[in-house]
Amino acid sequence: MQIKATTLTNGEMIDLLHRSNVRPSLHRLAVLGYVANRRTHPTADEVYSAMVTDFPRMSRTTVYNSLHALVEAGVLRELDIESQSTRYDLAQQIPHSHFRCTACGKIYDMNLPEGLSGVVDPGFKVSATDLFFTGLCAECTVTELS
Repeated sequence: MQIKATTLTNGEMIDLLHRSNVRPSLHRLAVLGYVANRRTHPTADEVYSAMVTDFPRMSRTTVYNSLHALVEAGVLRELDIESQSTRYDLAQQIPHSHFRCTACGKIYDMNLPEGLSGVVDPGFKVSATDLFFTGLCAECTVTELS
C-alpha cells in the first residue's frame, strides 16, 4: 500500500532543522522543501536542476553540501536504489519501504510488510531498514496491458 504524502510548511521545516541542530539557511530550506514536499526521491542533480530556476546563483556544490548536511543531521536519508545514482528521501518517523518501477523509473513510498520486525534475530540492534521492491507501477501495468 502506497503511503500518502504530506506537505511540510516553512515553519515546520525550520523547526525540524532547529531540532536537528542545523542552521536553517535559505538554500537548505529550499533543498529540504524540494525533497520533502515532492516525494520524487530526487538525485542531487535533479535537486540542482530544480533549484537553479529559482536560485540562479546557487552552485551545484551548495546543493551537494546542503544535502550532505541534511543527511548527516538525520533530516534526509540517502537511498541506494539504483547503482548509478544516490537518491534522497525525507527521514520520516514512520519506517517505510520503496518501490521502483522498471518501466517509468518512478519511486514510490510503500508501507513495510507486517511482521518485518520478527525477521531480525534477538540481540541485533537495527539502525535502518532498507527494503526495495521493483516491478511495474499501477500506471505502467495498465499501459502494458493496453
